[in-house]
Amino acid sequence: MDRREAHVLMFDREHVESESIKSRSHHKATGGHVGSHQLMHGRGPAASGNHSPEGGHNSADDNFYHEVAQALQGVREILVTGPAQAKDEFRAHCQHHDKDIASAIVDVVSADHPTDRQLVAMARQYFLKHDQNAGDPTQR
Repeated sequence: MDRREAHVLMFDREHVESESIKSRSHHKATGGHVGSHQLMHGRGPAASGNHSPEGGHNSADDNFYHEVAQALQGVREILVTGPAQAKDEFRAHCQHHDKDIASAIVDVVSADHPTDRQLVAMARQYFLKHDQNAGDPTQR
């Protein structure tokens, strides 16, 4: 995910579905992803942000982040990745405006423009480790 585009990837062991959501903002960032370990598998910090002159986040960013949050409705576990600050801004947006999505975000990870295929591989590996650690109270 970055300020220009989010790739929402939902997957299980056998399937991957992808949706691209473009911002209507004029930021010049590239790439980025929001990955969710949800489909058919049944799972679904304050940021600096781009601020308007009146304070608070730019409404174009808020609209974009809300649109991404809407695409993730019903997802129980979300891994947010991206190269810059938008991933943290998205989490902060959700903590204030889309609390169900905020509670589903398991982590925010920096990643420098992976392909969708690379991201799915990374997310599968992440969630495998996440699931293994969930059964071990020393890893919580």
